Amino acid sequence: MAARKPVEYQDASPAVRAVFDDIKKSRNVPDVNNFWKYLAHDPVTLKRTWESVKEVMAPGALDPLTKEMIYLAVSVSNGCGYCIASHTAAARKAGMTEAMLGEVMAVTGMANETNRLANGYRVPIDPAFDN
Repeated sequence: MAARKPVEYQDASPAVRAVFDDIKKSRNVPDVNNFWKYLAHDPVTLKRTWESVKEVMAPGALDPLTKEMIYLAVSVSNGCGYCIASHTAAARKAGMTEAMLGEVMAVTGMANETNRLANGYRVPIDPAFDN
């Protein structure tokens, strides 16, 4: 089976171009990254995913930097190299320092280790944690 290629703007359907245009405008970038170009093979998934990302990552109770660092931590936990690169870059653009990156990695690694220990030992949840 031949590997898929990214859908470039000039080759995109009008529906895909509309999403690409919104991404470029929202992010103030000249082109969309590869993630979106590959999702463009399924325009319905492309649009749904973009709308969800746009909503979830918009400023709210959490600021954009915090959201990017959370996204980075989850990406590290899930082992998604593409997402690690993308959200490290986005977090840096939002103001993440090298010291902050180090702490995000330390907390992520520690959470993964203690989560596995708690799950492995089947530690019951303390009644004091019920809120």
